[in-house]
Amino acid sequence: MHAVQPFAFDRVFAPSASVATGPDVASLEAEVVRLRETLGGEIDRARMDGFEAGLAQARAEQSAALLAATDALQASLELLDERFAKAEEQLTAEAATLALAAADHLAGHAANLQPLAAIDEAIGRTLDQVRRGTPIHVRVHPDLAPAIEDVIAGRQSRDRRKLHLLVVPDPAIPTGDARLVWEDGSLICSADARREALLRELRQLFPGL
Repeated sequence: MHAVQPFAFDRVFAPSASVATGPDVASLEAEVVRLRETLGGEIDRARMDGFEAGLAQARAEQSAALLAATDALQASLELLDERFAKAEEQLTAEAATLALAAADHLAGHAANLQPLAAIDEAIGRTLDQVRRGTPIHVRVHPDLAPAIEDVIAGRQSRDRRKLHLLVVPDPAIPTGDARLVWEDGSLICSADARREALLRELRQLFPGL
């Protein structure tokens, strides 16, 4: 009769080679800690790299935006300069036109106010040019003839020599003008010429006219 063996395996257990012993567990735990630290460092470096990359991108975008704004501002300033230059040019032209019109009006007004003085001056220049005793015809508009006769009378009263001046009314002569005629010459006293002379003087004083 065979004896009954209660267990099919030994009741005495020996540590298996596949099961970690105490020192092995400690090594694994240390490795886990090291891996965690390494992973944490990598995460920190990744975060830092990402932050630096984002910061560099932000700086690049800021620089690009600043450059674009500077270019836009420069373009705006150039446009303003151009507009100001055109406005200044237009204002200068308008001012010159206005000044010329005013000078023209003043010159014409002055020429019309002093026709007698201008004709008297022309008579004086003619007397200086011709021989003593040479007859001179002073042709003026009929409306101005009496006033010119008075001018000649006043000149004769101040001159010892006999002045051979004869006033000749001529409707073809514009009022304010005169034409002095003698045997070998003539001299025209023109209000328009006096006006042009005044305008030349004004243009010398005001070159922008």
